[in-house]
Amino acid sequence: MEFELAARDNNSNARAGVITTAHGTIETPIFMPVGTVGSVKAVTQQQLRDEVKAEIILGNTYHLYLRPGVEVLEQAGGLHKFNGWDKPILTDSGGYQVFSLANNRKLKEEGAVFQSHIDGSRHLFTPENVIDIQRTIGADIIMAFDECPPYPSEYAYAKKSMELTHRWLARCVQRMNETEPKYGYEQSLFPIVQGSTYKDLREQSANFIAGMGCDGNAIGGLSVGEPEEMMYEMCALCTERLPADKPRYLMGVGTPWNILENIALGIDMFDCVMPTRNGRNGMLFTSKGVVNIKNKKWATDFSPIDDGIDCPTSNYYTKAYLRHLFVANEILGLQIASIHNLAFYLHLVKQARTHILQGDYNSWKNEMVPHLKQRL
Repeated sequence: MEFELAARDNNSNARAGVITTAHGTIETPIFMPVGTVGSVKAVTQQQLRDEVKAEIILGNTYHLYLRPGVEVLEQAGGLHKFNGWDKPILTDSGGYQVFSLANNRKLKEEGAVFQSHIDGSRHLFTPENVIDIQRTIGADIIMAFDECPPYPSEYAYAKKSMELTHRWLARCVQRMNETEPKYGYEQSLFPIVQGSTYKDLREQSANFIAGMGCDGNAIGGLSVGEPEEMMYEMCALCTERLPADKPRYLMGVGTPWNILENIALGIDMFDCVMPTRNGRNGMLFTSKGVVNIKNKKWATDFSPIDDGIDCPTSNYYTKAYLRHLFVANEILGLQIASIHNLAFYLHLVKQARTHILQGDYNSWKNEMVPHLKQRL
């Protein structure tokens, strides 16, 4: 994997770059649709490519390990061939899912023992087998196995958790170095900064991760309930210490305004279930603000969902029709809303890139954020 910086903003830390992988290039800043089980909910791969204009999608180690299983994925030749997506894929290591199963998992030095949410069967994830599983999935970018502490966390717990994540990372790096990819192309490992909301822990973790010399770096454990301003503060501490010549990935973030604010701090990559999850519940992010499409006010609004972005679905269907689909409980409504929200997110980061290249990102961002937050 290669990363080339193309431009920096004049009045913020925003950057535009290009990531080159075996499955194509990614122009940053970028938003990555979440395809947890090998599919982005309610959206086909063709729609992701042609309407959403996604450049990279995510898969999840925990879910793909349980279903369809590594044996099936290996026989298929990896996730790219299994799901028909020929552009880059990033896989999350499963650390966050194991964290979310707090009542059904046990952490120890070796790894994490957890119970499947499907059938209750017990499994062990270690840094080594999580690398092996991701090798088999065949993602272009694979994440190190970490523990994601909850918010709030006591300082002692956050420190212990961070130190465990660092020890696991060393084992992940060793496993990467002693194994080969299965399908004839290189894979890149991204370690994850942890440390909860404690400045000294975040600084310590970012310095440790920077010293590992991996192809890119991620920031985890944010957007888990802490106030937005605290998220920005922790993110800034990390980006100051992570190498400028490597892509920086902020995991699980967030709203459109969260993304713009974090781009200004020097983040290059984002993912979040929000556009699809909120879309399925009738919340639309648009170029004019936030829309609850279930509200009666849209019943006779025959204007396009959003004609301010380049997406056939957003331009073609009306708010009135989409509201009707939600009221009638039609599955097409969930699909249209999901496609629109994802297309809007990709449109937004493309706009951000344009303004970084022009050098006026910060002023554009300051104008856009209140605009995006308003409820219509």
